[in-house]
Amino acid sequence: MGDNKEQVRPLAISPTHELENPFSSSSSPSSKFKLHYRRRRHCILCCGCATATAAIVAVVLLVLALTVFKAKEPNITMNSLTLQKFQFSLSTPGTINLTVTANVSVKNPNAASFKYGNTTTSIFYRGTTVGEVHGPPGKAPAHRTVRMNLTVDVMGDKLLGVPSLLGDVASGSLAVGSLTRVGGRVKIIGIIKRHVVVTMNCSFTVSVTTQSILDQRCVQHVKL
Repeated sequence: MGDNKEQVRPLAISPTHELENPFSSSSSPSSKFKLHYRRRRHCILCCGCATATAAIVAVVLLVLALTVFKAKEPNITMNSLTLQKFQFSLSTPGTINLTVTANVSVKNPNAASFKYGNTTTSIFYRGTTVGEVHGPPGKAPAHRTVRMNLTVDVMGDKLLGVPSLLGDVASGSLAVGSLTRVGGRVKIIGIIKRHVVVTMNCSFTVSVTTQSILDQRCVQHVKL
């Protein structure tokens, strides 16, 4: 009878049931807080780096705009003045035909292009406007010079209306003045725009006998 006693064996643990660890990191409140803190710190660092980079780029652009890309004055030069036609008659009524061709150049010393509108050249004789011509708009590339020829037909009726004309013709020379105006803008780094107006006053003497220009003097004014 004693040999028939049943031996008690321990129950086997099913492999499909794992013991839950109450101290698991997935269920720990402190671990969740640490993860949230790390993510927040990472976001703050990224935002800080982006802000610092943007500030550095802005400072660099500002320094370049004030130094290397600082707007400089374009230069207008009256290269030559040529008489294409000069006819004068003292018959009644008197007639005079005068055509002047001006070769003008616009030099852009800036590191950015200079875009200008219509150019205007006026011819004066003793304070009276006797001729005017408008040149086409254009663009002077950075560190380049653009040339243009402007032909002005002097209005004979206005020229004959000046009382001192006969005396000047008798002396053999006419004192004539010109005013050239160029307005445009310089666009720096595609952001900063500077409007520029350049005017040039010239005075020259026209010989009645040789029909040529004896002397020429020009003064430039720039408004930024």
